[in-house]
Amino acid sequence: MMYRRNCLHKLTCFFKHFKRLKSSSTKTGLKDEPMQNIRNIGIMAHINAGKTTTSERMLFYSGFTRHIGNVDDGDTVMDYMEQERNRGMTISSAAITLHWKKHKINLIDTPGHVDFTVEVERSLRVLDGAVTIIDASAGVEAQTLTVWSQANRYKVPSIVFLNKMDKPKADVEKCLKSIQDKLKIKPLLVNFPILDGNRVTDIIDIIKMQKITYDFERSSEGQMFRIEDLDSKSDPELWEIASKFRNNLIGSLSDYCENIADRVITDSAITAEDIDLALRNATISRHIVPVLCGSSLKNAGVQPLIDAVTHYLPSPLEKTMDLVQFYETDLCAYAFKIIHDKHRGPLTFLRLYSGVMNLGEIYNANKNIREKPSRLIQVYSNEYHDVNTATAGNIICVAGLKKTQTGDTLTASKATAEMAAKNLHHHRKLQGLTEHDPDEIPVLGGINIHPPVFLCSVESESPSVQRKLDLALECLKREDPSLTVQVDEETGQTILGGMGELHLDIIRQRLLTEYKLDVYMGPLQVAYRETCEGESSWEETMDTVINNVKQHVVLGMSIHFSLQEKEFKHVKLVQSRENTLEKLHRNQLKAIEIGIKSAFSSGPILNFPVIDVEVELYKAEIERSTTEAMITACSSQCVHKALKEAKAVLLEPMMKMEVTVDEDNLHAVMADLGKRRSHIENVDSEEDIKLVHAITPLSETLGFSTVLRSNTHGMANFTMEFSHYEKMSEIEQQKAVDKALGIF
Repeated sequence: MMYRRNCLHKLTCFFKHFKRLKSSSTKTGLKDEPMQNIRNIGIMAHINAGKTTTSERMLFYSGFTRHIGNVDDGDTVMDYMEQERNRGMTISSAAITLHWKKHKINLIDTPGHVDFTVEVERSLRVLDGAVTIIDASAGVEAQTLTVWSQANRYKVPSIVFLNKMDKPKADVEKCLKSIQDKLKIKPLLVNFPILDGNRVTDIIDIIKMQKITYDFERSSEGQMFRIEDLDSKSDPELWEIASKFRNNLIGSLSDYCENIADRVITDSAITAEDIDLALRNATISRHIVPVLCGSSLKNAGVQPLIDAVTHYLPSPLEKTMDLVQFYETDLCAYAFKIIHDKHRGPLTFLRLYSGVMNLGEIYNANKNIREKPSRLIQVYSNEYHDVNTATAGNIICVAGLKKTQTGDTLTASKATAEMAAKNLHHHRKLQGLTEHDPDEIPVLGGINIHPPVFLCSVESESPSVQRKLDLALECLKREDPSLTVQVDEETGQTILGGMGELHLDIIRQRLLTEYKLDVYMGPLQVAYRETCEGESSWEETMDTVINNVKQHVVLGMSIHFSLQEKEFKHVKLVQSRENTLEKLHRNQLKAIEIGIKSAFSSGPILNFPVIDVEVELYKAEIERSTTEAMITACSSQCVHKALKEAKAVLLEPMMKMEVTVDEDNLHAVMADLGKRRSHIENVDSEEDIKLVHAITPLSETLGFSTVLRSNTHGMANFTMEFSHYEKMSEIEQQKAVDKALGIF
């Protein structure tokens, strides 16, 4: 038996951190960490599962901070924005770097509320691994499913931390079943807790067959604990339970690891190192997910979680992007987040995939422009420390980029980008793909952003500060890609589009607190979509002379409803003996498609974007002297008139809702959902708690939170996320049109 005095380790780490910060202030480069020792990870979960609480403990135990930040007290390192501390929730993802046992961990804490899903999306886009935190008393919840699907989209391996094991209804077995049934992945338990009353006192390490006992009497913050080997003689019951779990773990791993399978067959000894290696490989290949247990708020189980991050999640060497290879050893970086600092201006967060970045000029491959960074910054939440260089595998912040936006790819120079284009073209030729543009520069894909579901007008307090409002909205829009800002051409009003009531309310509060603008925001309007039910065709002719140059174009197009065309990308060419579509130049076809997109941006009913419509081009007569602008105008007019001819309908956004309520209040909740035109999918039971799963029109969710609290005396809660667009009935469509026109 031995005591591990983590406080000594913590103090040592703190002085190392202090020394690192001191050296960074003199503008040195980032420490050249071996890439195999770097972990770029994110913390993701359903709201209130304990993401920020866990992050704060990780910072504390690593020696980064000297006290544990508390969400309720508003003194956390990760939730540094005023809005986050006032509301007790994460709004913007925060990046920080900590060190743990010779490993460097770049940690990003992400929001859990559905209105800020884009923050999770762009973080996962650049991460190598993730920690998924689950409330052990609730299992996999609605937003957990959402963030898990996002992680799957970017093939991000994860480990799971069952938090809040001290809650009365916490259940490891139920959580494991919930993970397997809902997340569709094999969970493998790595450790499990032992409770004394309502406190986790011990963590049983299944792999090493050891017991970690926290000495909360000597240190309530969980720094002091002792580790002892399990003994079949002194505690046969615990030994038997741990042995059973270990055998189950080995049996499951034998399906994914030949070494483990061979040792099982030959009845050879299987060491902790064998299991760790097999777990690591199976986790990185996303066959399984290791599951750990603890209680972050009560300071138990976090140190084994950090160990698991270094043991089982991949380094940058083990998770690379497909297109990065074409840049070879030159710089290839991806801009995934932008924030505005009062003193430093726009700060761009970059993930460096290859090469070295310094203060020299760089090239934006998406915008075809050169940018000049003024500062390279290592970020510690809301603290900034200058460096001169940054190497591949790291996350860095750059000041001075004026045109770069979220989703852009940056490299050393235009020559580097052209070299990457040649490498890509050569690669495609070897694969027999010759139809691609040989000059296409490989850029890393953007992020998936859902269109806004709510709209509202915003007005400045006086015309004299309108310019200041426009600049503030431009900054917020650049920070938050899910926020849209448009000006209505007819009324001159500025229209904001957001992901929910909370999202737009926080934008209003940020305008007030950060930009000192007391604005008026109009009532929320639902962001509908439009489509057509029928089919129609139209031929449009433009024939004129501009500056003594003849402009002549005739286009014939047909449109029809198609679920395959969620958003228009390309026009379909319908070849025949009569047409001459094969003579269309690439630039002419591009001009036609730009015109179609312009027409689809404003539908014939309420000027909402048009979706689910396929366009076919069956006629095109274009004089050689006709400009691309004239072709675009003709194309737009043709599609706009075809849409008027077709039977247009409104589509309303539908929200996937999950309401948690006790059985006594179930009837009241079901009755209220019925009034809101909800489709009840199913009602699950978990002891005396009911989980109501419903699909509800977004327009009917306004005020639902207040009514739910009133009907259930505060004993229910709900989550919701965007599901899909659905055709409205004629009666509901007319109501929406009348409301938009101000008839009632």
